[in-house]
Amino acid sequence: MLHLRLIVPSDRTEEAVEVLEGCPGVTNLVVLPGAAREPRGDVILCDSARESANEVLGKLAWLEEEGSIAAEQIDLSLSRAADRAVEQAPGDPDDAVIWEDLEHKVDADSRVTWAYLAFLAIATQIAGIGVLQNSPILIVGAMVLGPEFGAVAAICFGLLRRRGHLIVTALRTLAIGFTVAIAITYACALVSYWLGWIDIGNLTSNEEVQFIVKPDRWSFIVALLAGAAGVLSVTAGKSSALVGVFISVTTVPAAGYVAVAMAVSDWGEVAAAVSQLGINILGMVISGTITLMVQRKFWPQVGRRSSI
Repeated sequence: MLHLRLIVPSDRTEEAVEVLEGCPGVTNLVVLPGAAREPRGDVILCDSARESANEVLGKLAWLEEEGSIAAEQIDLSLSRAADRAVEQAPGDPDDAVIWEDLEHKVDADSRVTWAYLAFLAIATQIAGIGVLQNSPILIVGAMVLGPEFGAVAAICFGLLRRRGHLIVTALRTLAIGFTVAIAITYACALVSYWLGWIDIGNLTSNEEVQFIVKPDRWSFIVALLAGAAGVLSVTAGKSSALVGVFISVTTVPAAGYVAVAMAVSDWGEVAAAVSQLGINILGMVISGTITLMVQRKFWPQVGRRSSI
């Protein structure tokens, strides 16, 4: 269930209430006349099944300009009325895609932030150490820490909505993020190389992590599966499933391998790792976009923004 708080101009409150009462899956409706001060108006509180959210938000889209709409996930609801509302709504809550929520998520994840750069740089350095230590555990840890899938999901959403600006922004975020992460890891690896802590043998002899630089048909298939699973986990709010996606693809480990291989001037390994990185991102974008297209067919957005 979602809890909605609406601020509605007083002369349009009845219109908003009629919309809510006409949507299956909406319950616990409360109207507080004159309660809102900024912007001024009436406050309407209600709970909505996830499956009904697109219809509610679509039909009340005019409140974005004339009032306010806020939504939050309800973690616990003890209400027979709420249970009946979920039953009345079409479909299953876990399958529902709330397009407004997804749009805000991918828009935020498409931006370059200090937190994004820090997490990606740390993850890439851990991956680089994992390569040198021949440690799959460190490689997996780096995979989990990497934040890059948010930008990949933004590209998928941009392709679905044909929003070139979002695609360019997300691609720039990926490029800047990996460039900064590889540069920092390269600098650290180069210092270690000068100190005699690593040499080219550290790369060629570590068979357990060679999968990072051996892109093949299976790499692309795994990337396709991971992209589909990643989009499903984002749209369904299943963060635990998203962790599995991070572990499945070797984007961050490939970036760490690139940095270490550059430090020891093993350019053949650099090219192979860059290929692995590109294959993974391409596969995730393709399958992620297709997954969103399928979800759009079953969960269209209602109202003014039905162009999705």
